[in-house]
Amino acid sequence: MLFPQGFVSFYQTQKATKKIGDLEVSGKLPKDIIALGFVSLLMDMSSEMIHSLLPVFLVGTLGVSAMTVGLIEGVAEATAAFAKVFSGVISDLWGRRKPLVLAGYGLAALTKPLFALATGAGTVFTARFIDRIGKGIRGAPRDALIADVTPPELRGAAYGLRQAMDSVGAVLGPLAAVVFMTFYAGDFRLAFWAASVPAFFCVALIVFGVREPGREKKARAAKFPIHKDELARLPAGYWLAVVFAFLLTLSRFSEAFLLLRASSVGISAAFVPLALLVMNLIFSLSAYPLGLLADRANRGKLFAAGIWMLIAADIVLALAKGPLAVFSGVALWGLHMGATQGLLSVVVADASPADLRGTAFGVFHLATGAALIAASFLAGGLWEWFGPSFTFAAGGVFAALSLIFLGILRHRAVF
Repeated sequence: MLFPQGFVSFYQTQKATKKIGDLEVSGKLPKDIIALGFVSLLMDMSSEMIHSLLPVFLVGTLGVSAMTVGLIEGVAEATAAFAKVFSGVISDLWGRRKPLVLAGYGLAALTKPLFALATGAGTVFTARFIDRIGKGIRGAPRDALIADVTPPELRGAAYGLRQAMDSVGAVLGPLAAVVFMTFYAGDFRLAFWAASVPAFFCVALIVFGVREPGREKKARAAKFPIHKDELARLPAGYWLAVVFAFLLTLSRFSEAFLLLRASSVGISAAFVPLALLVMNLIFSLSAYPLGLLADRANRGKLFAAGIWMLIAADIVLALAKGPLAVFSGVALWGLHMGATQGLLSVVVADASPADLRGTAFGVFHLATGAALIAASFLAGGLWEWFGPSFTFAAGGVFAALSLIFLGILRHRAVF
């Protein structure tokens, strides 16, 4: 048995059965969603063990600047964003999702040892670049696969559960990093080596625990490369949602800056990962119940509540003078992510035709990736020139702009 029966039973509560492709899927969340949740948990545990230490390792051990941290993160996310577009289109054209999901997670697993071997920013840059290619390859096909195997009325719960388990891994990763840093005298490299273990378990779980439904052949197949005729089939509501996601992501620069903020108020390198732990703990606890709420409540109101949480987080982090304020700010940031991240995926899935779903997610990830690049570059520059308070204040301004645009969308009944 690949998953604890109690865990599966907890999330599978309804009884109706329907056929999706060649898979029999009950009204419960399919076991493939549970499997993909554990896949996300294991890889995020591995990644966050590294990423929760990486900014301090770069600045404190390798001696690079905050601007360089922003550059590394920006280019890494750009790589992922572009890869997501093409992997989504390929999955639609090929009619298969799982092989691309496996390739993406496998490539990411292979990069983990490079962080332990790094002696300069160049090696870290290379590792992050390849790791993000892997993320880009897997992202859109995985999100499309979730929609493929899940009945429409359960998609909010499905995306919320996957996101929640992803965030559980993101809690366990920083926690493991703190343990290694505490008991092994601040040995960054040993922690990075240990991070390789869950990554390779993740790959094994994809091979043996994830299925995908067979897909009926369409008279009109997706075209590659992306063709304007295919993009024209995506409805106006989808494109407005993409613009909204772009604006929202401009206010959510790389989480590396949350860690640098923790370090800036005097938290030691061994305990800086606790900031990411707190953020992801709140994220993981809120993502699934808020995903269930998204299936039942007004999505526009849920988005608005999430953005107000982000504005509050930016204010608290801008004014922070000590650890308590930083931890309060990152907790609000996590609550914002729980309210909005899975909900964005639901909106994209519901607005896109089934045979273009991979393409739709690819374009969506390209837009949000481009916004994250710009946000990370801007945050790095503001941090170097004006300091952390100004950086988070600017994030609050962009969050307010996305809230205004949301009001326009709600007036037009998009959400």
